[in-house]
Amino acid sequence: MPIYEYRCQTCNREFEYLVIGKADPECPDCSSTKVCRLMSACGFLSKGSGGETVKTAAADSGCSGCAATSCSSCGH
Repeated sequence: MPIYEYRCQTCNREFEYLVIGKADPECPDCSSTKVCRLMSACGFLSKGSGGETVKTAAADSGCSGCAATSCSSCGH
């Protein structure tokens, strides 16, 4: 079950929502269902060459302002 980020179009609050089935997200502040899903920066953990854990996020890449959904599209 994925967790998505949303912004309420009524009160402008940003919030996370655990999607269960086909449930529609509702703003926790004003209870509005007029929300839009936001693009989230993915984060992941990987192992370095020495076995150490390396924390990385897409937002940390050298491509500031990049709108691509994957770094594989530009090679970075």
